Amino acid sequence: MTARLWRWLREDVWEIRFRRYTALLLAAVVVAAAVWSGLVMTREDPSCAPGVSRPEGSDDCVGVSATAYDFGRSRFTETVQAIDRENHRLKPGSYVTVALLLPFTASAPATLNDIQHQLQGAYLAQYQANHDTNDQSPAIRLVLANPGADAAHWQTVVDRLYAMAKGPDTLRAVTGIGQSTDSNKKALGALTRLGIPVIGTSITADDLANGQGGKDPYPGLARVSPTNTDEARALASFAQVSGGQALLVYDKPGDPYTRTLQGSFEKLLSGSRIAAQSFTPPTDRTLDGTTGNQFRQIASVVCDTPKTMNTILFAGRHTQLRQLVNALGDRGCTDRRLTVLTGDEGSYLTGDTKLHSQALTRNLSVRYTALAHPDAWRKETAATGGSATDAKALDDLIARSKGEPVGPIGQVALADGQLIISYDAMRLAVQGLREATPNGRAVPPLADVVNEWSFIKGSHRVNGASGWICLDGHGNPYDKAVPVVELAPSGGSRFVRIAWPEGKPPAKECLPPA
Repeated sequence: MTARLWRWLREDVWEIRFRRYTALLLAAVVVAAAVWSGLVMTREDPSCAPGVSRPEGSDDCVGVSATAYDFGRSRFTETVQAIDRENHRLKPGSYVTVALLLPFTASAPATLNDIQHQLQGAYLAQYQANHDTNDQSPAIRLVLANPGADAAHWQTVVDRLYAMAKGPDTLRAVTGIGQSTDSNKKALGALTRLGIPVIGTSITADDLANGQGGKDPYPGLARVSPTNTDEARALASFAQVSGGQALLVYDKPGDPYTRTLQGSFEKLLSGSRIAAQSFTPPTDRTLDGTTGNQFRQIASVVCDTPKTMNTILFAGRHTQLRQLVNALGDRGCTDRRLTVLTGDEGSYLTGDTKLHSQALTRNLSVRYTALAHPDAWRKETAATGGSATDAKALDDLIARSKGEPVGPIGQVALADGQLIISYDAMRLAVQGLREATPNGRAVPPLADVVNEWSFIKGSHRVNGASGWICLDGHGNPYDKAVPVVELAPSGGSRFVRIAWPEGKPPAKECLPPA
């Protein structure tokens, strides 16, 4: 190669053209990076946290979280962080996983209160199981499953839970479920068909229970709350309701909770000459809508009934209950004493700022069946069916939760019963999981956990803070204590007394009849 040719290659091709092409290439890369970054910045990131993502067209973060993710709800933060600390203490291979299934991204304040309290109760039972039970195994890992604010994405969550049951997460139970709604009914059906044991906390609808008509549509379901039928029977034994003295007011068309409560009340009023009154609320029953106008008219009908009618049996949700109570406070016959009896939705009114408290000073009382109440067992009120000692165990645990190592877990409230019932549900799960674990093995088979529910009775009952949990052959609590609670005009509620579906507490053996 001549010196002239080499000089041309070096100066013209290499030093000028190559540098020009390199500059153009770098410029192209910078432009492409800027365009890509702009697209990323303008496109919504669908991920929320590990295991949790935002479905297309939804604002909900849906999925199963095993981290300290609080679903954007600051009221959950301290409890979620406590759960995360506890989960990180567990050694691989030493635990099984339990999922708490609730609508963590709900927006209604009353629903968020419920969820916060159930979250606290589940965690306290997890901590107790891992630290206060003489090193029994397996240990319990707790994860949070969110099907969305209205549970519309239940299938996504069910699929994820099933994968966790088959994989290294060793998911062995799901607790929670939440309110008795159609979406939760579908989720419950799918989970139990897949062989996953489920422990319902606050579901009370009869059609979300086994044993109706002798059928078990949800194999593997255990519950800690009485059915609507049992709540109605307990109310009847408490109030001595008769057909000529009571008026039924019910939600039409209703939902699983209200329809089964309506059916239970109708059985109590068989042969009544007083025609039932229906109302039609918005599809979203947490909204006021125009239902208040209907209750104003129903209040007038109440005054037109015979004076022997002194009881209103209400089969509806809490928003509509509040509207009825407000309307009855303005009724024209305030000289007449009336009592409204309803199911556990009445507990929501203790914190409802739209409730006209003066209505409760106008010869009107509102009594409801609570899932649990902190005053029910603080003094021994029955020879069997529960005890003050069992309730105090939870009180002591709550006292310890104000700081580490147990807590903090945020502000604790017990009056709505949600923390208590969630704590008992997790304790039931723990007992079933440990009893079903074969000697020499760390993880019980799913089917063995399902079979364990039939043994939760007699000396193997769960001595819950809400009362004894003795399951019948269909996974329902037998003759479970039902606290009757009354709204207080000054705010909050007061415990009245315990009522029993069988009219009296269970025998000390607590063995359901055949």
